[in-house]
Amino acid sequence: MEIELSDKLSALAHPNRLALFRLLMRRYPDGVPAGEIAQALEFKANTASAYLSALKQAGLITQQRTGTSLMYAANLPGLRGMFDALLSGCCRNRPDICTPALSGETIAPDAERPLNVLFVCTGNSARSLLAEAILNHEGGGKFRAYSAGTRPSPAPRPEVMSLLQAKEIDTSGLHSKDLSAFTGPDAPQMDFIFTVCDHAANEECPAWPGQPMSAHWGLADPAKATGTDAERRLAFQQAYGLLRNRIKAFAALPFETLDRMSLQHQVDSIAGMNSTD
Repeated sequence: MEIELSDKLSALAHPNRLALFRLLMRRYPDGVPAGEIAQALEFKANTASAYLSALKQAGLITQQRTGTSLMYAANLPGLRGMFDALLSGCCRNRPDICTPALSGETIAPDAERPLNVLFVCTGNSARSLLAEAILNHEGGGKFRAYSAGTRPSPAPRPEVMSLLQAKEIDTSGLHSKDLSAFTGPDAPQMDFIFTVCDHAANEECPAWPGQPMSAHWGLADPAKATGTDAERRLAFQQAYGLLRNRIKAFAALPFETLDRMSLQHQVDSIAGMNSTD
């Protein structure tokens, strides 16, 4: 056990391996291809391969072949085993040290306090703005939706504004915002944070107060669609439909009956909804 623990601690002691592991934790439970990892962290391919191998040998990540790609994901049981080995012999089950891994508390919307939900992408010009507008429109007053970008664009995409207006969804307050607007002491405390693009999910995230739940609901960027005007408009329609289906499923969850672990599984599974019907 001590050798296994020391191997895991040693694997995470290198700052670049730690950065790689933290990226996979941000993307959990999704697997991420090695090339995307190397690009996101600006590693050479052979360097990323060496880091991945060391973390895999330490039991902290898993490797799975999907088609022609090797996909890597954080190994949560391995991480929990490391913490169990590190704390079990010294904390004597003190609740202030050995906090339970699973919490039975629930998160439910209240008539006087709707749940705050933040959608994050890189530019905050299309996907995250669509999600903000849709949830505020479809949430039945149980949610307050916001959106932000890690590197926000000057303004929303005109295709987004015209699409939402055609759907009779209010756009009066929609504008591109920097993520820093939601990290200060006066910012609303978030209950949920969803990333909707891979670039934002791969970036280092701030320390959010209140431990909001999070998930990655990635989808293709409609702003990068090519082809005719009709084909580009269709890409925005498809992004809208996919986000609307995910958000309707989220808003319909039985929050009052789900503990945090069950709720986390539910919001993770919503990411797998790929139909726009």
